[in-house]
Amino acid sequence: MMMMMVLSQDEIDSLLSTISTAPIAKPVTQGSSDGGAVLSQEDPLQSGGDKPYRPTILDMVNAEKEKNYKIYNFKRPDKFSKDQLRALETIHESFARNTGLLFTSFLRTNVEIDVVSVDQLTYNELVRSMPRPISVGIVEGPPFSGQMLLGVSHEITMCVIDRMLGGAGGGRGKPRDLSDIESNIMQRTFAKLLKNLNESWKGIAPVKYALKALEESYHLIQITPPGEIVAAVTLEVTVGNQDSGLISLCYPYPMLEKYIESLSSSHLFSTKDNEDNEEMPTFEDELLEKMYYAQVPLAVLVGGTRMSVAKVLELKQGDVVRLDRIAGNDLLMCINHKPKFFCQPGVLRHNMAVCLQNKVPEPQALKGFALDTSSGDALEDDLYPTVF
Repeated sequence: MMMMMVLSQDEIDSLLSTISTAPIAKPVTQGSSDGGAVLSQEDPLQSGGDKPYRPTILDMVNAEKEKNYKIYNFKRPDKFSKDQLRALETIHESFARNTGLLFTSFLRTNVEIDVVSVDQLTYNELVRSMPRPISVGIVEGPPFSGQMLLGVSHEITMCVIDRMLGGAGGGRGKPRDLSDIESNIMQRTFAKLLKNLNESWKGIAPVKYALKALEESYHLIQITPPGEIVAAVTLEVTVGNQDSGLISLCYPYPMLEKYIESLSSSHLFSTKDNEDNEEMPTFEDELLEKMYYAQVPLAVLVGGTRMSVAKVLELKQGDVVRLDRIAGNDLLMCINHKPKFFCQPGVLRHNMAVCLQNKVPEPQALKGFALDTSSGDALEDDLYPTVF
């Protein structure tokens, strides 16, 4: 049976010393009998000339570094390039700004959100690094295939719930599962977060993220194989300068593979420039768009007159009241209690109708309709005759 020999430290040092000082033969030229030159190996130990070249261990290490190759880990390959990770960071910086404004508005307190890191790692490593409990939304985003994860730490979850229910926003309580009411609040919060995420991704693809389920831990979810590479984005959230927590997003590589070529900083900036060059809707356009379906009262006035209260009290069924308009004259259409058009009465499909004639030029010139000046119309009393 052969026994293993173990070198002592002194023997190891002696061996390293021999490697660093071992001479390497240096080729020299010598004259030949026929006048030519021949190569010969000079014995550095017997040479009395210059000292020969002796490479050290440091020289060997530097020579290895100069070789044109890089170490590749087949167990954990890099699928996202540095430029693609920078593009993800740019996307989520926009998401952080919009979400900070969103939280500030409905939590009624100052909220700051910053992108902490954008890394690529295996899904198993991501799951092991996540705390418990944590509110995790399982999200689908057509046209992306597969699912991604959006996690909100327990501190931020409890802070949001407490403030939404009228509290001061403390999120440092003991970790626990959410009740049904609290889960409903967080589902609405996730819907608002995903709306902002849609806006941040529109430079890459017209994504429509939607929440499919809400869980309490990453450890209960398996959206991709454990060894699959994912892009993990971490954001730090500070609420009211006291409570802080994290928002994490997990994108499996197969989900983004279809659009991986578009995931670059240059593509994002070119898309942003194109959007800036497009005509942006004005405030008036947005206001009109929101008013299109607003309902306003519309009325048609046949005519009017004025009488005393005593005459009104004496009115009974069958009495005839004379109006200050001649038969056959145009009627008056009022929109939102404002006179706008003259019109003529008629019938359309067995229903009463009016046909618009002309626009009212000056409401002050209207006579015979007994419009009330308290309704907001700048009409003077002396324009209307009083009938007793």
